Amino acid sequence: MQMFTKMANRWAERACADAECLAFRAAMATTDVRVTMAHDSYLINLASPDPVLRRRSIESFVAELQRCEALGLDLLVSHPGNHMGDLASGIARNADAITEALERVPGRCVVAMEATSGSGTSIGARFEELAALIAQVPAQRRHRMGVCADTCHLYSAGHDLVKDFDGVWQRFDDVVGLDRLRALHLNDSKTKFGSRRDRHELIGEGALGPAPFRRIMTDARFARIPKVIETPK
Repeated sequence: MQMFTKMANRWAERACADAECLAFRAAMATTDVRVTMAHDSYLINLASPDPVLRRRSIESFVAELQRCEALGLDLLVSHPGNHMGDLASGIARNADAITEALERVPGRCVVAMEATSGSGTSIGARFEELAALIAQVPAQRRHRMGVCADTCHLYSAGHDLVKDFDGVWQRFDDVVGLDRLRALHLNDSKTKFGSRRDRHELIGEGALGPAPFRRIMTDARFARIPKVIETPK
């Protein structure tokens, strides 16, 4: 199950009261849900070169992690942000910010960096960028780092899940490591291959078609990876 722990398009933060957390944990214990994850605020940009925006983003990200720990969530999915000019510097700023957050909020929740479609100056369209970000988090914190792969984003970024399904995942394993894959977002794409646009479509009704999703659901490598559908109702 994926959720937001606050309004995703507002800076306003909220704390989870003890009673609320206990009620949530008790309710979840009565379900068959085995993995819970939150998606962080869309406003956060840990890679920003603007010191004011970056500090605000860090404080918001820390609050996201605190709510995840309070609610007992397993994963926090986060976009790697926009570097706004220099890719290497943006990756370094993001890694430093995540390191600070993990140090300030100890616990078990894993940060899953989401692969992006590659629009504008966003980080994470290439597997090498995700690997570099994770590698720059200190070794003692790296066990709380993972990746969330979105099928729409991968396809839009130029990873051909339709014609080269096995090749895409082999490259992911070679560069990032399948052991880092902690979640999958299963979305078809409204736009064509390599479009660099993030436009979700109902599964089987977009540019990917049904075949890649059948492969994912029948591939033993992904059997234990939590999967979330983010398409329109």
